[in-house]
Amino acid sequence: MNEGVKRAQNIIVYDLETKYSFDDVGGREAFEKLGISVLGSYDYLDHACHIYEEGELSQFLERLQKKPLLIGFNSRRFDTPILQTYSPFDLSVLTQLDLMEEMVKVLGHRVSLDSCAQATLSRAKTGNGLDALRYYRSGEMEKLKKYCLEDVKITCELFEYGAAHGEIFYTPKFGTGKARAPVTWKVAHPNETEETERQQSLF
Repeated sequence: MNEGVKRAQNIIVYDLETKYSFDDVGGREAFEKLGISVLGSYDYLDHACHIYEEGELSQFLERLQKKPLLIGFNSRRFDTPILQTYSPFDLSVLTQLDLMEEMVKVLGHRVSLDSCAQATLSRAKTGNGLDALRYYRSGEMEKLKKYCLEDVKITCELFEYGAAHGEIFYTPKFGTGKARAPVTWKVAHPNETEETERQQSLF
């Protein structure tokens, strides 16, 4: 994460891993059956990474009562619907920024986190979703947590790079080199005011 981003802000970057795949639960609509094995986050209030196992998710949900800007990569259609199955309140009240969704608006097609990481940050993901499932099933929780937090860090670095440079790069499926996607997000909560900082519980 960028050492220059020092001011505490009500922003969270997050990613989660599931206990099962869509193939395991019978299709892409069965979010409630996937289960969360671990959830990782980077919180701009304390500038620290956090990791939660399934039984600890109430701690993360309690943090969400402060209505942070919630940031992820393909989070609106994957992470947030899965997290909603654990939440006692409607997560749609949160302001969200899905980095992949923002790039799709410009490009007209999806891109992967690994593609963006390699082209923009000159680094690759340490594995894939199948590795995460394997770690969970074999009880290798420390490997699973490390994998999840690495994706959180990559997402956070892409978020900060895009905010600083107004663009993200990705590797196209066809051709060589890298391509550019202009972005307009900032490292700031769009609704953050003195009033929202004193907001009440979502319950």
